[in-house]
Amino acid sequence: MKPLTFTWNVPEECNGVFLREFLVEKKKVSRSLLTDIKFRGGHLLVNEQPVTVRKVLNQGDEVTVVFPEEKRNEFMKPFPFKLSICYEDDHVLIINKPPGLPSIPSRNERDVSLAQALLHYYQMNEISSAIHIVTRLDRDTSGLMLVAKHRYAHSLLSQQQIERTIDRTYTAIVHGTIESEHGTINNPIGRKEGSMIERAIRQDGQEAITHYRVLERMKGKTVVRVKLETGRTHQIRVHFSNMGFPLVGDTLYGGTSAQMNRQALHSSTLRFLHPFTEETMSFQAPLPPDMQSIIE
Repeated sequence: MKPLTFTWNVPEECNGVFLREFLVEKKKVSRSLLTDIKFRGGHLLVNEQPVTVRKVLNQGDEVTVVFPEEKRNEFMKPFPFKLSICYEDDHVLIINKPPGLPSIPSRNERDVSLAQALLHYYQMNEISSAIHIVTRLDRDTSGLMLVAKHRYAHSLLSQQQIERTIDRTYTAIVHGTIESEHGTINNPIGRKEGSMIERAIRQDGQEAITHYRVLERMKGKTVVRVKLETGRTHQIRVHFSNMGFPLVGDTLYGGTSAQMNRQALHSSTLRFLHPFTEETMSFQAPLPPDMQSIIE
């Protein structure tokens, strides 16, 4: 398989800078990735000649970076599973994940994960990189997920996560009637004492901010659109449960499973800046049948 390779021409504003500065500052190559390029099988070329990061660049020079082969998790086994792919190019994948599928393998070897399904897909399509899931979802949350197809793309998208420029909205169905049309929940979240799984509102927890807007009110239930400012584990589930409006089907946080056997939570929209074309990418995923049936 052909190694991942990028080639750029040096612009006027980078005339006289070191190659290291050009890659780290201009092309946002992380220092750890640059170290791997230097010492783990990658190559740095200027005008097709091998160089070091101390090479001084001139306007018009052609810089080529050949990335080293990525190492996959040798313990993760591929699993054939039909993925619902909304979009794919050489750098990113957008998946519409069904409920019941964890993002990554658990300790239970009988479970199948999205990561294992991706590994099988990569093998079938001769994609040599490791698995880089950018936006994870809980096992029983459905909807859109962003996957980077190589480490460089993952690094750039992770920076967007830090800067909170990856925009996601969720649709949730909660028990009870929320009277306000919209609101913001700002309560820190941490592990619930005595539990490895549950989270709870804790004053010593991590900052957690959730914005919501009511979409529809039904008898004893409310449909809300949710946008996260932070991304804590179980954040939406914990915040609405703490308000007295647990998600339908979310028995872990006070919901009932009479109409659904999983939390009524769906990643509906995803918007981000493509890490290489700089185009704004926007996607929508319709509600799955189990949630749609409750609304209808």
